[in-house]
Amino acid sequence: MVEAIVLVGGRGTRLRPLTVTTPKPMLPVAGVPFVVHQLARLRDAGVGHVVLATSYRAEVFEGFLGDGSRLGLELDYVTEEVPLGTGGAMRNVTHLLRGGPDAPVVVMNGDVLSGHDVGAQLGLHAAAGADVTLYLTRVDDARAFGCVPTDAAGRVTAFLEKMPEPVSDQINAGCYVFRRAVLDAIPAGRVVSVERETFPGLLADGAVVLGHVDPAYWLDLGTPAALVVGSRDLVLGRVRSSAVPGPPGERLVLPGAQVAHDATVGGGSTVGDGAVVEAGAVVEGSVLQQDVVVRRGALVRDCVVGQGAEVGEGCVLSGVAVGDGARIGAGCELPPGARVWVDAVLGPHAVRMSSDQS
Repeated sequence: MVEAIVLVGGRGTRLRPLTVTTPKPMLPVAGVPFVVHQLARLRDAGVGHVVLATSYRAEVFEGFLGDGSRLGLELDYVTEEVPLGTGGAMRNVTHLLRGGPDAPVVVMNGDVLSGHDVGAQLGLHAAAGADVTLYLTRVDDARAFGCVPTDAAGRVTAFLEKMPEPVSDQINAGCYVFRRAVLDAIPAGRVVSVERETFPGLLADGAVVLGHVDPAYWLDLGTPAALVVGSRDLVLGRVRSSAVPGPPGERLVLPGAQVAHDATVGGGSTVGDGAVVEAGAVVEGSVLQQDVVVRRGALVRDCVVGQGAEVGEGCVLSGVAVGDGARIGAGCELPPGARVWVDAVLGPHAVRMSSDQS
């Protein structure tokens, strides 16, 4: 059985207010919590057992996912009591892995939407007898990420931090295949960064560290705007996931949602279970979570609206993140980048001139 670790312990501060009540990997993306897409990708690549490395609001994961049987997986959970870094978080769960020292273990970051071929990455790792095989993607400007150059044989030659002028367009894309023994060798009980400590140490020791370069879709879902883009692209079929509850199309309306016959919902929008879109409203390229209400004549474009929130009649929202339970009064206009806090109430006809005021 191929095993995997999914790192889902981050607090998601860049996604607030959406993550005040929900951990980042459990935010709905194209109709299901984002981590479900990752688990489906692992299952489809032949993974059978997954350990979730949790921390922030850890109880939410097990409460929703259970033992994993609904997804065709076996799931275990480990809660990180103090921050341990990426490497420390991996090491913290190795006692639940079942394979031998040479068994492959897939490790996924909990905030990356990708269409890359996990099975091909596993195959390359096995064929080369690698210690670690990293999924790499190419970007136009790697300065914000740091570079991972490789030689002609595909072996990683360096891990370079953010720099004024990148020496490669290849970056670490957040999915690894480790030989089990490499994970076990990470120091236990302390903060460890795989990028700054583990990987450079492996190179210094002459370990076989490969780069699997895949040009497939890749997106870091670290901001509300990125979350909207990722959900939209999944609904439209620009990136595929077997976890999307419906075929590709202009919209995804979940069971229990109500959309008025003269409302317009499109552009890859998702309307969550129990949500209501009233007459004359327009929802374009947006994510409406469970039990959201969009009142008559409102315009919601490129937004994510949290569970149980209400957008008042005639409101105009563009590129806005609305927290759970917020109430936006009739006629409000909110500019791109605005964030409305959990349970906030904006009076009728309030106009927010900048995101700093939200």
